[in-house]
Formats: sequence, C-alpha cells, structure tokens
Amino acid sequence: MSVYYSELLSNFREAIGELAGNRVAVLGHMRPDGDCIGSQVALTRVLSGMGIESVAVNRDPAPGNLRAFIGDTPFIKESEFEPEGWTAVAVDCADPVRIGRTLQAQFPDIILNIDHHISNPGYARHNLIHAQSSATAEILAGLFYDCEFPVDAVSAQALYVGIATDTGQFRFQSTTQQVFEICCRLMGDGADPATAAMDLYEQESIPKLKLLERFLASLRFECDGRVCVGILEDGVYASTGANKEDSEGLVDYARSIEGVDIGVLVEEHNGAIKGSFRSKEPIHRVDLLATQFNGGGHACAAGFNSFGKLQRFYPKLIASLREHFEKLKES
Repeated sequence: MSVYYSELLSNFREAIGELAGNRVAVLGHMRPDGDCIGSQVALTRVLSGMGIESVAVNRDPAPGNLRAFIGDTPFIKESEFEPEGWTAVAVDCADPVRIGRTLQAQFPDIILNIDHHISNPGYARHNLIHAQSSATAEILAGLFYDCEFPVDAVSAQALYVGIATDTGQFRFQSTTQQVFEICCRLMGDGADPATAAMDLYEQESIPKLKLLERFLASLRFECDGRVCVGILEDGVYASTGANKEDSEGLVDYARSIEGVDIGVLVEEHNGAIKGSFRSKEPIHRVDLLATQFNGGGHACAAGFNSFGKLQRFYPKLIASLREHFEKLKES
C-alpha cells in the first residue's frame, strides 16, 4: 500500500494524540472555497469518528454551490460559536489572519496547521505544510489513508471536491499521478465526480452570469499582452444582484486568454481593494507578487488586500507586474 506523506506522518500522529480528549474546532479561511470547505468537513468527521468531539467553524457561511457537500457535519458560523472549552486546528489557512480577526483572537494557540500554501509561515504547534500538493484536501486524504483512518462517503466527497476545485478540474500543473491515485481511493469510499460536477458547475445563477458579463467587459491588457486585468468596481454586486461568492473563479477567465501569462482580478469595495492573481506557470511566483500588497498564496494562485481608491492602486499594480517581467528577462 502506498504511503503518500511519509515526511508528515509522525508529526500528524503526534498532533492527533494531543487532540485526544479535547473538543476541537476545525477552522478554515474567510470566504471559504472548495478546498477549505472540503478540508474542514473531512477533518471534522474523521476526528469525530475517532471519538474526538469536533465542529467546523468559519467566519463566513459556505457558498451556495458548496453547501451540499457539508451533509450532516456540524458546521458553525463564528457568530454562533461559543469558543470556551474548545481547542483549535486550522486547515487551508495560509496565515492566521485568514482565519478572521475574531477567531484569531479567540484561538491564539493553534495546535495543528495543515496547508499547501507556499507562503504559510507555520504558526501552530504542529505545522504540516506541503506546498507541492494540489490541495489541503489532498494532504488530508493522503494522511488519512497513510494512518488507515476510516473515511466515510461524505468525507470522501468533500475531499474530492477540495482536490477537484483546487486543481481547476484537474487542469493545473499541480495535478499529479498521486492526485489521481488518491481520487480513485476516494471514489472507492463513496466520492461521486458526476454529482460533484453538477453541484459545482451546473447551477449558475443569473446574477452570477451578469457579474461575469461585467467582469469580461472590464478586461484590460497590460505588459505587452502578458497580463490581463479584470475589474469589479464598487457597487457592482448591488447592480447585478450578485454576491461576493459569485466572484469565485472569474480571474480564471483572464488567465485563460491566449498569450496571457498572468490573470488578475481587482475588486473595489468601500475603500478597500481585494484581488487575485492566477498564472499559467509557477515561474511567475504570484505569491511573491501578492506579498507586495498584503497578500500571499501559491506560486500560481494568490490573493491580496489593500486600501484606497482604484485609480491610485492600479498604477502601482501594473508597475509591480512590469518590474516582475523585467526581472524575468534579466534572469
């Protein structure tokens, strides 16, 4: 039988041993995506199956297209959670700030941190960071199978969704032979790719399509066409009827254009700037680009946050991207 994460296995077992006898809150990042939800659900269920009382807690609710994958897992918004007496672990959180201010203050001592973001600094007692993995769900699935922990059908489907979404439906370079091997095992435990795809990609709302229309109409090409930037201006959600979760995946349209190396989404809202980078090749290290704007992430996918007006922020963004391509020429 394959051992997927031999280098993490001892630390994982030690952390699980420390969690025994505790009540465990499994934390995920704000505005959760498929990998976050899938990882929270699966770890909560596996720990519960071991007799460790566990709940998933997030600052924000699960997006509509991900709620079906929670099943009967206890999944609580932070506003409804009483933290006293609970111990915390974090999944898919590149840094503790991503957990959210309230939960971060409630849980300054996190026991276990499982993640695949290259920018993760290791902020817990036990840090299981594997940046080469496609998703945190891949790491968890591999560790569960390495330890021979039972994986029920809901957990298997949740882990499959985490991997499928973070690999761009198995299109990104992080899609390895191991990814497919683990997904085959998850299917054996009840994961259903067809049902997952239907819930994820075949239930689009009219407001989301209107948001997409506005995003595509805003596209700008920079750096001799190697960068494509799409903008969501302040007020766009109200005018389209969309919500913030509907912006998930829009940046991929910018990256997918022929000749574009880096796609960017920039969103302005109430004096704040939020954005995403996506690149076709890891050589572009968009995680490092994102750190210039209070962000981080992966070599090919990263996010950032800033403040101020779009007209002032945009020239700084483009200057940073131009500098990036100049450095590539010199290297």
